[in-house]
Amino acid sequence: MRTPTEIEISLNALEHNIRFIKRLVKKNVRISSVVKGNAYGHGIEQYVPAAESFGIDHFSVFSVDEACRVMKVKQPGSAIMIMGWIPKDQLSWVIRNEIECWIFDLERLRLCIKEAMKQKKKARIHIEFETGMNRMGLNAADAAKAISLIRSKPETLDLVGLCTHLAGAESIANHVRIHRQIKQFKRLASLFEQNGLRPSVLHAASSAATITYPAFRFNMVRIGILQYGYWPSLETLIQYIGRRKDKKDPLHRIIRWKSSIMALKDVKQGEFISYGTTFQASAHKKIAVIPAGYAHGYSRSLSNSGSVLIREQRLPIIGMINMNMLIADVTAIPDVSTGDEVILIGDQGELSISVASFSELSNQLNYELLSRLPAGISRRVVQ
Repeated sequence: MRTPTEIEISLNALEHNIRFIKRLVKKNVRISSVVKGNAYGHGIEQYVPAAESFGIDHFSVFSVDEACRVMKVKQPGSAIMIMGWIPKDQLSWVIRNEIECWIFDLERLRLCIKEAMKQKKKARIHIEFETGMNRMGLNAADAAKAISLIRSKPETLDLVGLCTHLAGAESIANHVRIHRQIKQFKRLASLFEQNGLRPSVLHAASSAATITYPAFRFNMVRIGILQYGYWPSLETLIQYIGRRKDKKDPLHRIIRWKSSIMALKDVKQGEFISYGTTFQASAHKKIAVIPAGYAHGYSRSLSNSGSVLIREQRLPIIGMINMNMLIADVTAIPDVSTGDEVILIGDQGELSISVASFSELSNQLNYELLSRLPAGISRRVVQ
């Protein structure tokens, strides 16, 4: 069943982006596709099979519920890695289904050992180090204790990887901090190796670090925002194109968010439009009512400042954005009709509304705006 707004995912754009990332990281570096936050708003169920069709076979999520969704649509050979939330009563499902999980405290490590012994099946783990993000992960003392626990129960654990999370690789302001983190990461990884624990992968780089710190890619990178066609920050884009002759953005946005005109109305000069008195018609207006509002993820802060594309024209949003509706001034289109396509984000003809421009107006980050797109919006994959 169709919803008032619809999201399209472009296979052609996705293929282009994945080829770009593969060329960037070289053959010996595995790409883990980060699909937390409903694949950054693009839809896990639509995105995972599409990414697999272009050679991606490892997916990172935040929680068990996201892992379940990936499990239902992925190919048998693809791996899933949970970077965050696993309730105790769901750890058995994680281990039984050979889901990889991050160990960021000793309690989770002990629980994994206990559950693995019960199932007589190895838990597939990644040890996360606290290196300076000051959020989650094992410090040096706990890392030493983890080594003892792992060595004491080798039959219960498959040490897949060692990892950390870098604190703001998208900004040059964090350069010194990032280098300190990597120094600590290497020190702790060396401690594991000295004790005979050699995991198959080391990973620290997100999209931003993959671009900014090539030496820190190790043999796996966790790619989130890049695969969807966006840069972690303007700094990362500038850094990338600054070293190249071609200054054009090499990424393609894969999302197109659209709706259609629900109703048309003529409004006389001097009348107020929508709730309150935030917009008064200075002349006769023809307005289009569009079934998209803040319940669909279209921020109320875009009232009287956002724009939409209709009939290949950029038209202003006027009046307050409602829960389920917004209003556009379509006076400039004499033959406008109900049912006409309305682009909220994406291309129409030669014009485009980017997530970046959208988020600047609403004071949101790309990440925030995309991940807030409700799961209930219809999503479909197009060529």
